[in-house]
Amino acid sequence: MDNNIRVILPAVSCNEALARSIIAFFAVELDPTIDELGDIKTAVSEAVTNCIVHGYPGEKKGDIELYASISGEVLHIEISDSGVGIADIDAARKPFFTTSDGEERSGMGFTIMETFMDSLEVENRKCGGVKVTMEKSLRRKVQEISDASAG
Repeated sequence: MDNNIRVILPAVSCNEALARSIIAFFAVELDPTIDELGDIKTAVSEAVTNCIVHGYPGEKKGDIELYASISGEVLHIEISDSGVGIADIDAARKPFFTTSDGEERSGMGFTIMETFMDSLEVENRKCGGVKVTMEKSLRRKVQEISDASAG
């Protein structure tokens, strides 16, 4: 069955854990393995942290929008903000790139998302901010459920 969820949260650090938990609980419908669930949670955590730290720097405040859908075996996730955007997306996607001078940031967020998910798109939104789109196929688990139902 296809399903979707949309949640808007204030871009504050305490909501990072809430955001990853919301998406993880939503993904449970596809019966992911513990490792797959860990990958999803880590990727969501990185995207949300980027919104909080880079999308709304300093005292700037705003929201993070989470959207997730399940279509067949594919978990589709969009995480967006209305913050300052990314000046150079290609540079930002390179390992160790960071705009946080003097802070303990490794610049590995997009690399981690790309590693743990099947696809990753990053774009500046026309209305301001950034949208990160990720997908993960959980084909094996869906096939097992389908086979068990048929037998």
